[in-house]
Amino acid sequence: MTGPQATRLIGLDPGLRHTGWGVIDVNGNHLRHVANGAVASTRGDLSERLMEIHAGLNRVIAQWVPQVAAVEETFVNKNPVSTLKLGQARGAVLLTASLNGLGVTEYAPNAIKKAVVGSGHAAKRQIRHMVEVLLPGTVIASEHAADALAVAICHAHHAATRDTLARRLAPQGAS
Repeated sequence: MTGPQATRLIGLDPGLRHTGWGVIDVNGNHLRHVANGAVASTRGDLSERLMEIHAGLNRVIAQWVPQVAAVEETFVNKNPVSTLKLGQARGAVLLTASLNGLGVTEYAPNAIKKAVVGSGHAAKRQIRHMVEVLLPGTVIASEHAADALAVAICHAHHAATRDTLARRLAPQGAS
């Protein structure tokens, strides 16, 4: 194989009831869908739900072996209790990725929408549609998985830009 090796990344869309995940391989500008789904937490107690998220993501990471993770940042909504609970789910997601040795990058919801759709205020159906366009033939398991794939795509686009910039700014003759 010539050229750079593919990087496998996982996009994560934290949620207390459903945490979406999407795994893609990135090789230059080429994106390839690997897998997607959602970890459901069904127990009533918050600590048990966080443990379910952690255990479920551990299984996903062990099965698909991503090298890096991208996570959607928490948006602040009108209900502070909901925002706090979502933040705790996000904490479980970040911790699980880090405990598995993954570098983690976080993206604001508007940055994800802009990277995938071109508009920071895109609707969920637009996001899902563009994920299907960018990853042709992908069967998306749920809206949570679609959002997680969008996070992964956003990271792939941003990483490519960072890599290009780093090459251009590298001193002449450096490898």
